[in-house]
Amino acid sequence: MPIRFATYPVAALLAATSIAAAEPPAYEDIGQASFSQPTQIDNQWFPLTPGTRYTWKGTTRDEEGIVEPHTVIFVVTDLIKEMMDGLPSRVCWDRDYKDDELEEAEIVFFAQADDGSVWHFGQYPEEYEDGEVNATPGWLHGINGYAGIIMPAEPKLGDPEFSQGYAPDVPWTDRAVVHQVGQSVKVSVGSFDDVIVFAEHDREEPNARQYKYYARGVGDVKVGYSGDDESQEQMELVSIETLSPDELAAAREEALRLDANATENLPDVFGKLQPAKQEAK
Repeated sequence: MPIRFATYPVAALLAATSIAAAEPPAYEDIGQASFSQPTQIDNQWFPLTPGTRYTWKGTTRDEEGIVEPHTVIFVVTDLIKEMMDGLPSRVCWDRDYKDDELEEAEIVFFAQADDGSVWHFGQYPEEYEDGEVNATPGWLHGINGYAGIIMPAEPKLGDPEFSQGYAPDVPWTDRAVVHQVGQSVKVSVGSFDDVIVFAEHDREEPNARQYKYYARGVGDVKVGYSGDDESQEQMELVSIETLSPDELAAAREEALRLDANATENLPDVFGKLQPAKQEAK
């Protein structure tokens, strides 16, 4: 039976995020969405198959404007975590390296609605400095933020801009819109036609744009930028791998460690949910 996700009272959410009534939050209405198989994420532009590891490499700029190597490694785990109202979400584990040092590790939660859209329900990042955690700006839908759409079911040019999640106190206010369609892209893992490009921005940097290039059946294959984007991130997908059972078990262990840290470090947010667990086969 489809799970219909509850709509949280706007007044409560405003109070939780300290948003003035005159400036209502721009979030997506999830109240009408149904989720029959939320952890089976097979959206053609954003497939998340458990046991898959994606690696992107490129460059970014640090706070002093120095260009440095940048690597992102993203693993789709076999873990699920139940959100508010018991909706299961897929747990993904993400690591961000700059100049060969781990700068951030996080777990992030996705679920696919029956219409094929993929929703982003929150995340717990750990930001590191000199090997020590110095920030944990985590958020969850219905607690200190509101879910957004990470990928529409059938995106097309001319569609309205959408929220990818809204947690302004974190802050997380990312938004996206289809920028181009039918593009051809060549990266390390291959050549792709009919690529769709999204332009992303947030309220903190309204004049900066990040461009993400999605190939059908693969996902994000390239990242670019324009405007006042201080990071000037440029990346491309360099590998897609299927993890061995031992590698998947190691990824699961690391994701569970972060999940436990989330409860310890942000008890008012993650303490409201049950721990992540391995999905039953």
